[in-house]
Amino acid sequence: MYRAIPSFLSRLSDVQLSVIWGLVWPQMLMLLCTIVINLTDTWVAGQISPGAQASVGMVFQVQLFLMIFAGALGAGGMASVSQSIGAGRWQRARRFAAFVLLACATLATFLSCMVYAVADPVLVLLQTPPALQAEAGYMLRVMLAGLPFFYVMQVGSTLFKAARQVMAPLIAMLLSCIINLAGDICFGMGVLGFPAFGLKGVIWSTVAANAASGMLTVAVLKRGGLLPRDLVPDRRWMRCAARYLCKVALPACCNGLMWQAGYLVLFAITASLPNGVESLAGFTAGNRIEAILYMPATAFMVTASILVGNYLGAGDKDAARHTGTALFLLSAFTMSAVAGLMWPFIGDIARIFSQEQTVQLQIRHYLFFNVLAVPFTVSGLVLHGVMNGSGATVYSLLVNVIGFWIIRLPLAWVLSHFLYGDAYGVYMAMLLSMIIQTSIITWIFFRWDWAAFALHAQRAR
Repeated sequence: MYRAIPSFLSRLSDVQLSVIWGLVWPQMLMLLCTIVINLTDTWVAGQISPGAQASVGMVFQVQLFLMIFAGALGAGGMASVSQSIGAGRWQRARRFAAFVLLACATLATFLSCMVYAVADPVLVLLQTPPALQAEAGYMLRVMLAGLPFFYVMQVGSTLFKAARQVMAPLIAMLLSCIINLAGDICFGMGVLGFPAFGLKGVIWSTVAANAASGMLTVAVLKRGGLLPRDLVPDRRWMRCAARYLCKVALPACCNGLMWQAGYLVLFAITASLPNGVESLAGFTAGNRIEAILYMPATAFMVTASILVGNYLGAGDKDAARHTGTALFLLSAFTMSAVAGLMWPFIGDIARIFSQEQTVQLQIRHYLFFNVLAVPFTVSGLVLHGVMNGSGATVYSLLVNVIGFWIIRLPLAWVLSHFLYGDAYGVYMAMLLSMIIQTSIITWIFFRWDWAAFALHAQRAR
C-alpha cells in the first residue's frame, strides 16, 4: 500500500491537477445550471396547478428519452474530435465537428416530426390522465418544436469539451439558465407586471432558452475555429467518418436505452411492493439527492474522456492509461471524503425532503446504501469516461448489461419481494451490483486493450 501512494502521486503530477481542475469546475457549474432549470420548471408549474406540474414531469420524461440519441452522437463526437486534436489534425477535428453537428440537427428534426405525428398515442402510453391530455399534448408539441436547438446545444457543448474549451459551453448554459429562469417567473407566474401565461409561459421560456443557447453555441463554434468554413464535409469523407461514428455511437445509444429501461423496471419493482407508494417516494427523493452528489463525478467522467482521447490521438497509450488511473483514484478519494461528510446528516436530509416518517425511512435506507456505493459508482463512472474517450463504448454497454440487467434487476426482485418485503432489498441490490460493475470495468481497464478502439491516423484524414 505504501508503495502505491508515491505511484499515485507521481501519476497526479504527470496529469497536472491544475489541468484537471480547469476542466472539472466549469462542467460542475453547467450541471448545476441544468438542475436549476429542471427545478425551476417543476416549481413554477407547481405554483400554477398540480396538473401543470404533472404535465411538466411527463414531458420531461419524453425529453429524457429523446436525449439518449443526442448523448450517443455526443459520445462519437467526443472520441473523434478529442483524438483528432490530440493527433494535431485540426482539419479532421473540424470536419468531425461539422459532421456531428449536422447529424444531430438532422436526427433531432426527424425525431421531432416522428413523435409529433404520434403525440397523442405517446401520452396514452404514458398513462396520462384524460384531464391532462390537452395540457400535456400542447407542452409536448412545443417541446418537440424546440428539440433541434436542444440537440445542437448539448452536442455542441460536447464538441467544445473535446477541444478543452469548457468556458464557451458554460456561457451558453448560463444564458439558457437565465432566460429560462426569468421566463418561467415572469411569463409563467406573471411576476413584475408581466402577463401570466401559465404553463404556456413555462414551456415557451424553455424553448426560447434552448434556441438562444443553441444559436450561440453554433456561432462560437464557428468563430472559435471548431467548424470549417464549409459546414458540409465531402461526401466521400463523410462515408468514411460515419463508420467510426457508428462504431462509437451505436453502443452508446444502446447503453442509454438499456439504462433508462432498466430504471423503469427498477421503479416498477419498487412500486409493486406492499408499501409501494412510500417506497417509490423514498426512491425518487433519494435519487434526486444522489444526482446532486454525483455532479462532480460526472465532471470527472467527462474530463477522463477529454484527456484520454487527446493522449490516444497523439499515440501515447501510456499517458492515456496513467491519466485514467490517476482520475480513477482521485475521484474515488475525493468523492468518498464528500460522502463521509454527508453520512452523519442522512437523517436530517431525509426530513427536509419529506414530512412522512415512512418516506423518511425509505430515503434513509436509499442514502445508506448509495452513499456506501460512492467509491465504486464514482470510480466506475470515470472508467466509463475512459472508454468513451477511446471509442470503446461497447465495453461500457457490456458492463452495464451484466451489472444492471443480469445482476441488479433479478437481485432487486428477489431481495425486495422474497427476503425483506421492502425496498430495502432494492437499495441493497443497487450497492451489490455497483460493486460488481465497477470490478468488471476496472478489470477491463487494466487487462484489456481498450485503446485499440481509438481513431487511427490513417482513418478519415
